Amino acid sequence: MFSAKLRTLVVSTALLAGSVSLPAWADETPYTTQNLNEQLVMANLWMQASAEFKALSYQAFNLAQMRFDHFASTHKSDKKIAIVVDADETIIDNSPYEAWLVGRNEGYSGKTWGEWMNAAEAKALPGAVEFLNYAASKGAEVFYITNRKMVGLEGTRKNLAELGFPDVDDAHLMLRTTTSDKEARRLKVAEKYDIALFMGDNLNDFSSDFKTKSLTESYAAVEKNKALFGTKFIMLPNPTYGDWEGKVYDGNWGASAAEKDKMRKAHLDPWQPKQ
Repeated sequence: MFSAKLRTLVVSTALLAGSVSLPAWADETPYTTQNLNEQLVMANLWMQASAEFKALSYQAFNLAQMRFDHFASTHKSDKKIAIVVDADETIIDNSPYEAWLVGRNEGYSGKTWGEWMNAAEAKALPGAVEFLNYAASKGAEVFYITNRKMVGLEGTRKNLAELGFPDVDDAHLMLRTTTSDKEARRLKVAEKYDIALFMGDNLNDFSSDFKTKSLTESYAAVEKNKALFGTKFIMLPNPTYGDWEGKVYDGNWGASAAEKDKMRKAHLDPWQPKQ
């Protein structure tokens, strides 16, 4: 390995020479979280600027209403009907928080996420308020099973209530307590209600079948449950984050920014032009 002094001498000499190319090792600019955050730009731009994102959101809630009406019209049980929804990127939009990270040398943190939750500034996804109020007007109850931690309860309650969502109370706001696994909360709702629909942006919002450790296992779980998508499970688009990202890293969320960049790009399937 070259010493720091020798590196400086070689680089300085090359720069003075003008026409001499720098060796590959001479550029030691570290790849930072700020660099990695640049990869959020297109996903957030699409969510915030495209009409296509809004159209997909309306499409999801229009489909949800059709499926709810069908379920309600054929419902014979004495149990009441419930709809289970996730919160983040399912009924409310947190893209401003993700966009705030762009240009900053910091990633997601509990501290800044807590500040965002308490600010109660997330907007409703197009069609979300209208659909859930429609279902409530037909006698259904809405349960919000979210992995926001209890520290964000008041901010979440304030945000949802101000947006006009129904059933925003302690009985229906089911935030994360001891585990991110939502199955126990889903089963608790199912004890007293017949669940017409599950709505989410992450496969773990739907069933324990999706509690997988790898992308390959996730693909298999989707195939197993493919008949439920659009009938019992309604998926909302979220290209900015999710459980899938951790599987790209083989569960190593603590990897460096440079390592995450390499792992992300290693999963791309690029076109190979014929020579």
